[in-house]
Amino acid sequence: MYSILIIEDDSSFITIMETILQLEGFEVRNASDGRSGLAKIREQRPDLILCDIMMADMDGHSVLEMVKSENSFVDIPFIFVTALSDRADVRRGMSAGADDYLTKPFTADELLAAVTGRILHHEKIYRQHQNEVFQHERATLHKKVTNRELEVLLLVGEGVTTKGIAERLGVSLKTIESHRTNLMKNLDVANAASLARWAIIAGQK
Repeated sequence: MYSILIIEDDSSFITIMETILQLEGFEVRNASDGRSGLAKIREQRPDLILCDIMMADMDGHSVLEMVKSENSFVDIPFIFVTALSDRADVRRGMSAGADDYLTKPFTADELLAAVTGRILHHEKIYRQHQNEVFQHERATLHKKVTNRELEVLLLVGEGVTTKGIAERLGVSLKTIESHRTNLMKNLDVANAASLARWAIIAGQK
């Protein structure tokens, strides 16, 4: 199970994000400020960090700087969550090493796409040269899904939203939702976190 750490000083946004992510099978912890967030990172390394920018005492940029300064945490995917409309703040974060950003308010689909896409990108290299079990799973994948479903799965792995997948493939949202339902049924998965593992396998050459 992938673990997510949310660092956010707005309790309502923590609740929203936790609910969405937990329903999709992610393990979620949270911190209400930057300093306690860093403490939780050191206590238990997360697979991904979602961090607000504007926080008292220690803002998101300072948290990112501390995370990237420690060798054991430098590779953790880091997504800024911000209500800021100033693109300069976003560019500052990206140039400092943030992997992505979400602008409030965001949809559940946008949150899941961002999280899934970044986790899969991080896991890709690690799983690139898997053993015989991986090769068996890859063969199983190709037996159980159609070519079109495989296209959908690969786009899920890129972090594309359902709407974005429909636009890329030139089909309706209803069609994409149907493909996702079939994928989850045929691969025997119940949520986005489980589907993410198959997207990693699908993305390997």
